[in-house]
Amino acid sequence: MQLLGTPFLICTIVLVPVSIALALLFWGKVRGPRPLRILSRLAMLLFCQFTAVTMVFVMVNNANLIYGSWDDLLGTGHHVRAVPAVPPVDPAGTAAPGQDAAKPPAKVVQSFKNVDDPKVPGDVQRTELKGRLSGIDGEVLVWLPPQYNDPAHKDKKFPVVELIPGWPGSSSTWYGTLKVSEQLKPLMAEGKVAPFILVSPRTLLLGNQVDAGCTDVPGKANAETWLSRDVPQMIMDNFRVDPSPDRWAVAGYSAGAHCATKLAVAHPNRYRAGVSLSGYNDPAAEKASLAGQDPKLREANNPVNILKAAAQPPKVALYLSGNKGDGFEDALALRDAAKAPTTVQPVETTGPHASDVWKPMVPGVFEWLTSVIPVQP
Repeated sequence: MQLLGTPFLICTIVLVPVSIALALLFWGKVRGPRPLRILSRLAMLLFCQFTAVTMVFVMVNNANLIYGSWDDLLGTGHHVRAVPAVPPVDPAGTAAPGQDAAKPPAKVVQSFKNVDDPKVPGDVQRTELKGRLSGIDGEVLVWLPPQYNDPAHKDKKFPVVELIPGWPGSSSTWYGTLKVSEQLKPLMAEGKVAPFILVSPRTLLLGNQVDAGCTDVPGKANAETWLSRDVPQMIMDNFRVDPSPDRWAVAGYSAGAHCATKLAVAHPNRYRAGVSLSGYNDPAAEKASLAGQDPKLREANNPVNILKAAAQPPKVALYLSGNKGDGFEDALALRDAAKAPTTVQPVETTGPHASDVWKPMVPGVFEWLTSVIPVQP
């Protein structure tokens, strides 16, 4: 039985009154020495509490899509096939010195199917990608705008937004919890939002105790290469997308917001814009972060340090939201560190660090993205 969905949720709901009924039925029927009776009744109480806690957890997980499968919950999934040395080719396709730019690698041709998750809209597609450069294997969820299959746009190339979930988080969360495609579809039809292709890759790579984040960590995982090179290349090989970095953006919430900002400023040859919802600059803000646990990686993966160390300020636009004490000060620090052509728009929010705050922000965020990556005739 799947972790997500109605059947398992119903089972957990039914188990709560059943456990209480069983406890009441057998409470007075326990026999034996007094210590045994006490232990037996304590076990009944603990079982009742366990069923109640399980029901609440499943309801919360179904609502927020934190863990997408039993493997994610139990930490038993294996998504790092290898940790190879990453070849020095940027995601825009420029060959490194000594390499033959006339011989590009073979296309990464994928098959796609519907997402087996009732929370995710039926027009979202899923593929299992084996990262050629990163050594990472994982699912990537793709949503195509209404215009994509319109015969009037058959020769059109589309802009892309890569969507990064928080940690722990599922590739389904942007679609199932934040309702990104359902909110944007009517706005795209009205021309208020550009017809972005939405792409959400797996980021839970090393179980549920360690956050690989968006960093290439030697011997652990090439998470940055997975997000900034393998996934974009697969999208360019399978869909009519504009390969220019001027037509690509990356967005995230919480730990994914940190990644969105970091990827945008570190890879202006892939992304024109970055969106951070309640993010942070210091990787150590997430205690499970591998980058945050290594002093050199911690310093190198702080977006403020990336901006300060850049030989030339990156041509990226950043939309950074957060409450005071939960991302807003980090947004101001990036604004202070930025130099033209980098632009930073800090947005102060109120409310909890939760999807209830981020979900209603989606239309405004994508209208802002459309001002940076406008609709093309």
